[in-house]
Amino acid sequence: MSAQDPAIAQDAPAPAPDHLRVLIVGSGPAGYTAAVYAARAMLKPRLVQGMQPGGQLTITTEVENWPGDASVQGPDLMVRMEAHARAMGAEIVTDTVTRLDLSARPFLAECDSGARMTADAVILATGAQARWLGLPSEQMFQGFGVSACATCDGFFYRGKQVIVVGGGNTAVEEALFLTNFASKVTLVHRRASLRAERIMQDRLFAHPKIDVIWNAEVVEITGDQSPLGVTGAVLRSTTDGTTSTIAADGVFVAIGHTPASELVRDQLDLREGGYVWVHPGSTRTSVPGVFAAGDLTDDVYRQAVTSAGMGCMAALDAEHYLSALDAARA
Repeated sequence: MSAQDPAIAQDAPAPAPDHLRVLIVGSGPAGYTAAVYAARAMLKPRLVQGMQPGGQLTITTEVENWPGDASVQGPDLMVRMEAHARAMGAEIVTDTVTRLDLSARPFLAECDSGARMTADAVILATGAQARWLGLPSEQMFQGFGVSACATCDGFFYRGKQVIVVGGGNTAVEEALFLTNFASKVTLVHRRASLRAERIMQDRLFAHPKIDVIWNAEVVEITGDQSPLGVTGAVLRSTTDGTTSTIAADGVFVAIGHTPASELVRDQLDLREGGYVWVHPGSTRTSVPGVFAAGDLTDDVYRQAVTSAGMGCMAALDAEHYLSALDAARA
């Protein structure tokens, strides 16, 4: 039989998975920073970028709160961070981890491309995605008047009118924060009462810059095409279905975030909302050798700089774990 015989090819064993010291799942500030630190520690990390290389900053336009840059485009910052990680020696792969087995050691990862790899330590940096309203007009104006992060983009609305959509703590906090910049903040909530804590509600109702529109939902975001920008929103009453339009220069959607924890949902301890639990003051998860950083575990700050800091912590935690593992094996 020839080497090309189909029967032989079919019976050929699958190649052994690559073995790594450190596997980083996900990119963005947390993943790329972890890659920089792990590479500098000579751990030869491999970073699998995921479905959105660079994370949420790739859909952010201007960033003015990244230390050292008075202003930088989000996608440009991610390109620079990726280049930095590569320059330090990290291997970066354009692929998506579809299965992660943390039940045995070394840990096993399988990718969308068919690639398989094992690792002594895993750093999870898969992030979280803002929940959106699901409107075509919302998608059109994302980054051009529609945002899900007041602390990221509020500065651009000095002296302008903005809308905040939501009724929980996040929405109230964002509305109050935006009063530092905007001339008027309108909170739109689809019910007749807020879910936010009472003390937060009291601050909201007492603020002279904030109006609340009850029993209403945003059904369309209006705007200009050239240049691209928001001019207002169409609201529909949840009680009688009537519609109205209000003017605004920006719309902030604050209806929560969804952490990308599907890979580990039944394998790691999670907190409320699906965020990965970590030991206080560290990035160590409930499984030794597995670390989590960035928005995957952070439902409070959700900033690029805090994610990067956690990525640094995760790499250092992984380095310490692997050193102890090597010592135990010796």
